[in-house]
Amino acid sequence: MKAASALIAVAVIALAGSLCLGQSGIAPSAAPQASPDAKAARSPIERQIESHERLGLDALVTRNLQLFADLTADDAVFVDAKGPASKAQVLKNVGDFRLTDYSMQDIQFVPISTKSGLITYMIAETGISHGKQFTARSYIGSVWTERKGKWVLVFSQETAAK
Repeated sequence: MKAASALIAVAVIALAGSLCLGQSGIAPSAAPQASPDAKAARSPIERQIESHERLGLDALVTRNLQLFADLTADDAVFVDAKGPASKAQVLKNVGDFRLTDYSMQDIQFVPISTKSGLITYMIAETGISHGKQFTARSYIGSVWTERKGKWVLVFSQETAAK
């Protein structure tokens, strides 16, 4: 049960950065902890990837599992303390998972190419997994890339925060 919850949390976090108000109409659950000057200095790719990370997390909050799946590449890999999982495994596990609230702190970004990048952050989240409420804090690292004009998550790793 903990493995499934962890994989779901990884998936949730990985897709959290996917929040684009213009695409989803969903209000963000939490804004990044950055000054207005820091936000203005961010590159377009950084803003795009953070937006998609949030969109994925918000899809889990609203239970829009189709959007969550659409934001995830078919060959995506999710990693947590139990090891790697495929997109199919994560989608199966999110059936018993409900993210109710989250916040992202200490967001950092590393460009990989003109069409991909790595976003890392600490997530504080609450939700319900297998009928039980939970609160967790984890560090997330997600790699997003643009394929055929669409941004997709290709890798995500979650490490429990101590």
